[in-house]
Amino acid sequence: MLRNDSDIEGLRVDGLRTPIVTLYLARGLRGFGDGFAIIILPAYMTALGYDAARVGLVATASLLGTAVLTLFVGLVSPRHDIRALMLFGAALTAATGLAFPNVEQFLLIATVAFIGTINPSGGDLGVLVPLEHAMLARGAASGDRTRVFARYSLIGALSMAAGSLASSLPDALAPLGIGNLAAFRLMFYLYAALGLVCGLIYLRLPKVSGEEQHHAPLGPSRRTVYRLAALFCIDAFAGGFIAQSLLVLWLFQRFDLSLSAAGLFFFWSSTLGAFSFPVAAWIAKRAGLVNTMVFTHIPSSMFLILAAFAPNLTLALGLLLLRAALSQMDVPTRTSYVMAVVTPAERPAAASVTAVPRSLASAISPAISGVLLTTAFSGLPLVLCGALKIAYDLALLWSFRHIRPPEETS
Repeated sequence: MLRNDSDIEGLRVDGLRTPIVTLYLARGLRGFGDGFAIIILPAYMTALGYDAARVGLVATASLLGTAVLTLFVGLVSPRHDIRALMLFGAALTAATGLAFPNVEQFLLIATVAFIGTINPSGGDLGVLVPLEHAMLARGAASGDRTRVFARYSLIGALSMAAGSLASSLPDALAPLGIGNLAAFRLMFYLYAALGLVCGLIYLRLPKVSGEEQHHAPLGPSRRTVYRLAALFCIDAFAGGFIAQSLLVLWLFQRFDLSLSAAGLFFFWSSTLGAFSFPVAAWIAKRAGLVNTMVFTHIPSSMFLILAAFAPNLTLALGLLLLRAALSQMDVPTRTSYVMAVVTPAERPAAASVTAVPRSLASAISPAISGVLLTTAFSGLPLVLCGALKIAYDLALLWSFRHIRPPEETS
C-alpha cells in the first residue's frame, strides 16, 4: 500500500532519527571505506607478488559472492525486518576488514573476497544496496524520489572520493618505518571499524514488521523488471571489464602511476561523478529518466574508448575524468526508474532481482579483463567496456522509451 504524503513527511523530521538521513550517514561511511579498499586491494595483492590475472580472479570471486548474498537477501527480505538484514551486512563488513590482513595465500584471499563485502567495481553493487534502496523508496514521495536517490548517490561518491585520498596513507607512513604491507593491513582494520560504526547507525532505523512492510514477490511488474534486469546485465558485464580495482591496475602497469597519484586521480574522478548526480536529477525532471540515462552514458563510453589509445598519462587521465563526469548520471536515475515502474509492495523484490543479475554479470568479466591486461594491447578491456555499454544504452532507449514513471505522466 502506498504511503500518503503526511506519512512521508513524518519521516523527514527529527534529525538523525529520520530514516532517510540515517541512511545517508551510513552510505557516507561505507563509501569512505570502499573508496580506499578498492585501491589498496590490488596494491596489496601486487605487494604479495600476484599478477593481474590473479587480481582479476579475486575481483570475480568478490562480485560472485556479492551476487549470492544479494540473492539471499532478496529471498528473505519479504519475511524479515530490513533493519536486521542491514545489521547482518554491517557485521559482514567488519568481518571482511578483519580477515583480509590475516590471509596471504591466493585461495584464502579469494575466499574472503567471495564471502566479504569489498566491491572491486566501485559501483552501486553490494548486499546493503538493495536494502537501502528499498528503505529510501519507502520514505520518499514520487516527486522527490529521484532527488532522494541523487543525494544518496552524491554522498556515496563524495565519501568514496575522500576514501580514495586516504589510500595514499601507506606512502605517508613510509617515513615512519611502516612498510606497505603493514600499512595495507592497518587500512583493512579501518575498513572493519567503519563496518562496526555502520551497524551502530543502522540501530537508529525503525523496526518494520512484516505487516508494515507490505513486501511481495514480483507480480504485475514481473515482465518489466525481468526486461530491465536483462539489459542491466549487459551494462554490468561491460562495467566489469574496468572494475575500479582493474582500472587502478591498468594505470599502474600502463603508465607506472604511483599509489598516491592513483588516490588523487580517483578522488577527482569520484568528485566529478558525485556532482553529476544532482545534475542528473535536474535533467531527468526535464528530459525524463530514460533519456537522462542514455544520452549521458553514450558520450562517457566514447571517452573511455579513446582513453585506451591515449599515448601518455595526461591525456589518458583527462579522458577518464571526462568519462567520470558523465558515466554515473544513470545511477540515481536507474534506481529511481526501477522503483517507479513497480508497485510499492514489489520494490524490495525488484531491487534484488535487478541487482543480483548485475552482480553475476559483472563477476564474469574481471577474470577476462585480468588476462587481457597481460596482452600486447592492455587497453582492450576499456574498448570492450565502452562498446558494450553503448549497445546497452541503445537497447534501453528502444525498449523503454514509452514506459514512463508516474511523475512524468502526471
